[in-house]
Amino acid sequence: MAVLVDTDTRLCVSGITGREGTFHALNNRTYGTQVVSGVTPGKGGQDVEGIPVFNTFHDAVAETGANTAMVFVPPRFAADSILEAEDAGVRLIVAITEGIPAHDELRVYNHLASKPDVRLVGPNCPGILSPGKANVGIIPASFFKEGNVGVVSRSGTLTYQIGNELAQRGFGNSSIVGIGGDPVPGSSFIDIIALFEADPETELIVMSGEIGGSAEEEAAEYIAAEVSKPVVAYIAGFTAPEGKTMGHAGAIVSGVAGTAAGKAAALEAKGIRVGRTPTEVAEVAAEIAASLTA
Repeated sequence: MAVLVDTDTRLCVSGITGREGTFHALNNRTYGTQVVSGVTPGKGGQDVEGIPVFNTFHDAVAETGANTAMVFVPPRFAADSILEAEDAGVRLIVAITEGIPAHDELRVYNHLASKPDVRLVGPNCPGILSPGKANVGIIPASFFKEGNVGVVSRSGTLTYQIGNELAQRGFGNSSIVGIGGDPVPGSSFIDIIALFEADPETELIVMSGEIGGSAEEEAAEYIAAEVSKPVVAYIAGFTAPEGKTMGHAGAIVSGVAGTAAGKAAALEAKGIRVGRTPTEVAEVAAEIAASLTA
């Protein structure tokens, strides 16, 4: 088992003929993901190393049975690409594009709010990896292996670091989900943690958050009320200066809200162990994971 992507994933890449789209589509295919098609308006009928290219998602879905979309198009086109994929019948959309205008993100969020059977992951995210099954996105899959630890993170780089720390300790992952660091994410910590709670392969959940917003505090309340599996957390930004955006558009602290210390306190108040560094998180996760197999 895994969450969101697996051996049944049939991927269509929007922007496949661009440099980044081509590179990562082929990497995903090399990993074993079924990359069945791509979309670039005006380039229908071409192919990218055997992957057929279509002008629209409707054509791609009709011809290749794509059930998952990965969006690599420039920011000004990304919202329309996401909405076109949904309209064509795609039920999982992974938006890698960063820099999408906030009003476009809100337009997408409000539209998809009425489509409970459609899931958007991202934007501005590294994607989803289910080791040994499928990779949809830009996660460097080589050092991950199958296992029982589910990882959900706002930061791509921290996802890789924590995952690698776990891998060095001999632990694998059920799935790794990067939800992105924008102010209006398509999927929240709660959304992904609920999937891990229901996934029989996942026995331990690692949540990597960061300053800004209230997603981690909301997740703490949800975990306390609804999650039976152990959860370990990390919050990036303990030394971040107030009022300064730190890498992600959503990682900004205003006043006392959204600080790393406040988020850590909220999680710890619900019995969730919080590491102060990625290495410490991996150590705690490895300790718990080892106890689950003892």
